[in-house]
Amino acid sequence: MKRVVVQELLDSDAGTPREVEASLHDLRMLNRFFGGVRTMSCLLKHVARQRNLKNLTWLDVAGSEGYVATLAQKSLAQSGTTLQTVVLDRATTHMGRSYPAVCGDALALPFRDSSFDAVGCSLFVHHLEPDELAQFVAEGLRVARHALLIHDLIRHPLHLALSYLGFPLYRSRITRHDAPASVRRAYTQTEIKNIVAKVSGIASVEINSYYLYRMGVVLWKQPATS
Repeated sequence: MKRVVVQELLDSDAGTPREVEASLHDLRMLNRFFGGVRTMSCLLKHVARQRNLKNLTWLDVAGSEGYVATLAQKSLAQSGTTLQTVVLDRATTHMGRSYPAVCGDALALPFRDSSFDAVGCSLFVHHLEPDELAQFVAEGLRVARHALLIHDLIRHPLHLALSYLGFPLYRSRITRHDAPASVRRAYTQTEIKNIVAKVSGIASVEINSYYLYRMGVVLWKQPATS
């Protein structure tokens, strides 16, 4: 199945305020019940375990209102880890008030080197073209102390079929357009691996499949040489 770039309506707020809010509700539902929160929580827990961190700071890129961050925080708390989140998004209209929030560019993160234990994103990288994805990875690793975490969809014909089967669940016409468009734009695990291989500063890469065509990627940062 070839990758096809289809413009997503929510990216440009192409809808009424009611349609946009309904689409955000759909995203919350999909993340909660179809693997999004679980995947990101697993990635964060993995970093906390590997680096023996009981207090984990992370930058949630394109984190919108912080819904995934809120549920991930509760999940990590059950394993004894405190999660401290800063949300970055491109538009203030997307942000909530639950977390410190910064309006900025994911390809030029407005933070100093090694500002957070981890930098992560959920359902974001399929919006990027390969060269942009590589640039984001480089920026994320610059700002992270330990790792960059990526949760995204896996492009697959069965996943595309499921996105259409979900139409009765969606509240917004925006979601009915964007759900299949997101699958068509998504990358495969092999494509992600090939793109990040071109980025310097990566010590190792872990890519795993999660529930319902989700992928979780951990890009460990190469330690600085003294």
